[in-house]
Amino acid sequence: MPTAGFVMLIGGDGLGRGDEALGRHLMSKFLHELGGQRSLPEKIMLVNHGVRLAAEGSPVLEQLRRLEVQGVEIAACGTCLSRLDLADKLAVGGKTDMRTTVTTLAEAPKVVTV
Repeated sequence: MPTAGFVMLIGGDGLGRGDEALGRHLMSKFLHELGGQRSLPEKIMLVNHGVRLAAEGSPVLEQLRRLEVQGVEIAACGTCLSRLDLADKLAVGGKTDMRTTVTTLAEAPKVVTV
């Protein structure tokens, strides 16, 4: 499935604010539904607690791997992984740095923040 050229920035392991368990459940459903869309992001940039989504033990690894197989690049903030003691636990995608994140967002035709 072709990507649509936009970039998605995910800054947390849950969707929305308030109930954290509900937010994690919603993020799982969101990523599942995203994988079935006709227009996929070119890249998903994970920052802050969003990097937890791509780490070992994450309940959404299957959804992220499916997106990656569909051509979506998954990029997790290396500094965030280190600060959260997840640097050696990245299970999907690759590590990125802030320079690349800023450049990617600045050059993207559209950025969707989740």
